[in-house]
Amino acid sequence: MHDEGASEDDREPQGLLIVWHSRTGASRALAQAAHTGALAAQGSEEARASMRLIEAAEVAPADLLGARGYIFACPENLASMSGAMKEMFDRCYYPVLGRIEGRAYATVIAAGSDGSGAQAQIDRIVTGWRLRRVAEPMIVNLEAQTPEAILAPKTVPDKRLAQCRELGEALAEGLSMGVF
Repeated sequence: MHDEGASEDDREPQGLLIVWHSRTGASRALAQAAHTGALAAQGSEEARASMRLIEAAEVAPADLLGARGYIFACPENLASMSGAMKEMFDRCYYPVLGRIEGRAYATVIAAGSDGSGAQAQIDRIVTGWRLRRVAEPMIVNLEAQTPEAILAPKTVPDKRLAQCRELGEALAEGLSMGVF
């Protein structure tokens, strides 16, 4: 995990934090595509360094406090966000409560058929943080309907990866320009 003590740091938050969890590779690929887009939008090495991609299990409150915006990317499992993503929210919720209001966020959900349950759950949680949605929810339906298809490694269509790159680029640019 990242340094919890840094959460008391008074430095100005920087850049975009992309938090992800994946079981079959789809959410990881979507998060990586968003990160690639965010990096492409940045000119300086310092700005590129502020575009961070961190697996949910590794995120600490300091990571959330240190970012100006977020993309949360996870699969929907049994009509809910994945357990590892929920654990990240559980672990970080109260340490950042009252300290990140108004910051930008977007979501990317990898789903077998629906995705709305995970989307709604994340939206309810970040409403408590008073984050500001700055992009329409992205739900990538991979149409996995059998146990074998659900458990199999996923390949995300290029069109959807391109949409995630565009999302990452747009959020990074908006943050850099002070739009969000």
